[in-house]
Amino acid sequence: MTRMRAVVVPAVLAAAVALAGAGCDGQVSASSLPRRADSMTRPAATGAPSAVPHPKRERSHMFTAKVSRIRHRLEVRYSWHPGCPVPPSRLRLITMTYRGFDHKVHTGRLVVNAAVTGKLILVFRTLFAIGYPIRRMVPVDAYHGSDFASIEADNTSAFNCRDATGSSSWSEHAFGLAVDLNPCENPYVSADGYEAHKRCRKYVDRSLHGRGVIHVGDKVVRAFASVGWAWGGTWQGARDYQHFSANGR
Repeated sequence: MTRMRAVVVPAVLAAAVALAGAGCDGQVSASSLPRRADSMTRPAATGAPSAVPHPKRERSHMFTAKVSRIRHRLEVRYSWHPGCPVPPSRLRLITMTYRGFDHKVHTGRLVVNAAVTGKLILVFRTLFAIGYPIRRMVPVDAYHGSDFASIEADNTSAFNCRDATGSSSWSEHAFGLAVDLNPCENPYVSADGYEAHKRCRKYVDRSLHGRGVIHVGDKVVRAFASVGWAWGGTWQGARDYQHFSANGR
């Protein structure tokens, strides 16, 4: 098995999105991504003996990401089955850091289509930089492939070979081309206003501005839009406030 190592992903130009088309299964190279001088760049410390931060303190504030292949069927034992629209060979595992609701940095895992790894790393790097909190991030296999159980755990996830909610057609999750982000704070609300998860029902009221809640035109929506992904929070009828996808469905 190829030995992987985490790589720090600095602020990058949108051109880095080209990584996605390669369906990469190795590391994201920091040296191959140009820096940009923008509001995400931390200014040098002032009024201190040294502008160089302590290495341990600095490390805790870094976004890191690595991409690896799904090398064995058992890695997607519950989320994939014969007949799914993509084979395991076209999936990748992104292991990356994120900021939790506890204000600490955690490491999460997201299974996605190989073609979109670069785009999603850019998005989650931005979410990390703006301090957007994520409750947890593990593949739905941790919940035996149950979308309901994953939502109950407020788990951010991507690939799951299942039908779209209320449909007999494949969900974009079945292709690894959709992400559900903080699904309790951002529920799926049916056309009649029903939300299936009792503890998430207060978030049907989208006037709430709690941590992790996504709103029209906010920084989270713009981060996904910057790589061409659309949000389910603006759908007609049922609205899927947790859902971002490559084709808007």
